[in-house]
Amino acid sequence: MASRISRGVLRDLLKLRLGGVRQSSNAAAATTSAAAGGAGAGPKIPHSSKKGRLLTASMLSLVIAGGAYVSTVDEGTFCGLLFQATKFVNPFFALLDAEVAHRIAVSAAARGYLPREKRPDPSILGLEIWGRKFSNPLGLAAGFDKNAEAIEGLLGLGFGFVEVGSVTPLPQEGNPKPRIFRLRQEGAIINRCGFNSDGILIVAKRLGAQHGKRKMEENSSSSSLSDGGIKHGGKAGPGILGVNIGKNKTSEDAAADYVQGVHTLSQYADYLVINISSPNTPGLRKLQGRQQLKDLVKKVQAARDEMQWGEEGPPPLLVKIAPDLSKQDLEDIAAVARNLRLDGLIISNTTVSRPDSVMKNPLAEEAGGLSGKPLFDLSTNILKEMYILTRGKIPLIGCGGVSSGEDAYKKIRAGASLVQLYTAFAYGGPALIPQIKAELVECLERDGFKSVQDAVGADCR
Repeated sequence: MASRISRGVLRDLLKLRLGGVRQSSNAAAATTSAAAGGAGAGPKIPHSSKKGRLLTASMLSLVIAGGAYVSTVDEGTFCGLLFQATKFVNPFFALLDAEVAHRIAVSAAARGYLPREKRPDPSILGLEIWGRKFSNPLGLAAGFDKNAEAIEGLLGLGFGFVEVGSVTPLPQEGNPKPRIFRLRQEGAIINRCGFNSDGILIVAKRLGAQHGKRKMEENSSSSSLSDGGIKHGGKAGPGILGVNIGKNKTSEDAAADYVQGVHTLSQYADYLVINISSPNTPGLRKLQGRQQLKDLVKKVQAARDEMQWGEEGPPPLLVKIAPDLSKQDLEDIAAVARNLRLDGLIISNTTVSRPDSVMKNPLAEEAGGLSGKPLFDLSTNILKEMYILTRGKIPLIGCGGVSSGEDAYKKIRAGASLVQLYTAFAYGGPALIPQIKAELVECLERDGFKSVQDAVGADCR
């Protein structure tokens, strides 16, 4: 099986490589012609094109090496080697513009160019929330796969769940470029993308295709496990799928936008997220006020509940909040969450603040939300506070600055049932995922916990 995959990837990469060679030849011919005509130096091959060909050549070399080695090792060992091999590609992505690199990464995941995790997760990492079984608590946050283009490839990396979006009702370009800035030494990113989205109709089409494929696979395997084990997964495949919905920048009725998102996309989601905390859409964070949040959640819950659902019921509804909130703001949100029986909260989105650790970087002055390592302490403190305010009754997803198993463990001890990462994944690539899971297992076993669930909120007891 691995050999067939390697050959298929090799064939596609060869096409890309040959296309790059032809483009290079055409550019060289144009240069020679211009020189002969006395018009001065001809056009040079763009530097970005050279980088792209270098990246393609590197990926090609990895595939060739992997194909030659695959027949000599067992599947688990080969899987681990593939993940480790991705580390050699990361430096080439660093040479590209941040948004170009992101686009290539999503495309690679969509085309099946990324390694696929074949090794089962340790049982200590498994947990059940909202009636959904997660093979591990590590997820990919919204913002990476905004338009649901690469769900299967991303889940295949070994995430316990993947969240797509934010998805807006109408397509929109987002804010002007450049809008993503790397603060590499600080392990951070500032973005002001502004909900760039293909819109719910295109995303619904992609999710529908993925859902249909999943159903066909379930039917072909009789929807059961021959060994009687627990089947992990959701509507998109081997992991759980979250769908994050937002509002259009120019919309005057935010609630109507979220309701439209629920009506169109909820049938494909294992859980839904109302994103009211992005700092890059004017006025959005005002929806976190007590009365505004109460009114919005009521309308969205009603829209979800009026739809027809099978035995599994409607998808859980979560709200994603900002880290830049006062104690009173947190108390208000917790009260709404408890009173309206909200299914969960994601803590947190990016911050508009600039911690001291980034202030020496000139890019810190760029407008937008800051994510990555500098956000860890702020978001974890908010997480712990919210766990206490909700009395541990509402599942929380910890997000912000996670880059190691120890970080994930601290989020869990602070009250998170699940943990998400994004910025660390952008820097570390696929190899980071099995590393974090292995480190998390070590942390749990070190402190005597027999499961992730046992450790949730340990620092708040």
